[in-house]
Amino acid sequence: MRIGEIAALVGVSTRTVRHYHHIGLLPEPARRANGYRVYGVRDAVVLARIRRLTELGLALEEVRDVLADDRGRELVEVLVELDADLARQEHAIRERRHRLARLLESSVDDGEPVSAALAELLGTGPDTGSPTAARDREHLMLLDTVAGGDEMRDALRPLAADPAVHALYVRMDELADAPVDDPRIVPLAADLVAAVPEEALAAIPADGPVRTGFGEALLDDCTPAQAEVMRRVMAALTERLAGNGTGREEEAK
Repeated sequence: MRIGEIAALVGVSTRTVRHYHHIGLLPEPARRANGYRVYGVRDAVVLARIRRLTELGLALEEVRDVLADDRGRELVEVLVELDADLARQEHAIRERRHRLARLLESSVDDGEPVSAALAELLGTGPDTGSPTAARDREHLMLLDTVAGGDEMRDALRPLAADPAVHALYVRMDELADAPVDDPRIVPLAADLVAAVPEEALAAIPADGPVRTGFGEALLDDCTPAQAEVMRRVMAALTERLAGNGTGREEEAK
């Protein structure tokens, strides 16, 4: 084989082959009288092994060490090991495709991959054009990623199809352009706090979003009046969390 033929066979460029010759990674074969290099099966096997090792993330110096260990081995041994490498690569690709398939199956209607449990929860609610509802879905996806937990999802499931909850979304949407002293803020905050089940509150970790910087980021995602509602909601939920913790400590005594 000539250099172009071995390069095409292994799937690399002729420039790559020449570079490997230059750095001593791939021994340069004998040349014919006309000056052309002549490559054999062993050369192709070594070149293929170099390609596989570099694709696995090894630096060229590390590849050099591996190849040094291969010297003196029978060709069939190297071929068997190369075949095993390819088999491992095939297995890794199958596993990645399997995970991708599960993500695609669990994607909600806007294409965002979520857990199967959250996809089922989000699928129970009616389609709505509410910006607040859409933002809430994004927050649930974030919580599902950073906190997860079946307890919180189970607690929120009855709310997904509750018309009263969707009415709260509408009321929040109506505050999009309202001032921060709008009289609708206080009653809406109270109703939102009342809508959060104790089971969902209990499922929030001690260092969860209500008690961390996530709360401030959430406020930045709202208009001023909506942010005031959420600020009151978070303060009330934090107080409820503290009260629940005290209650559990008293029960333990």
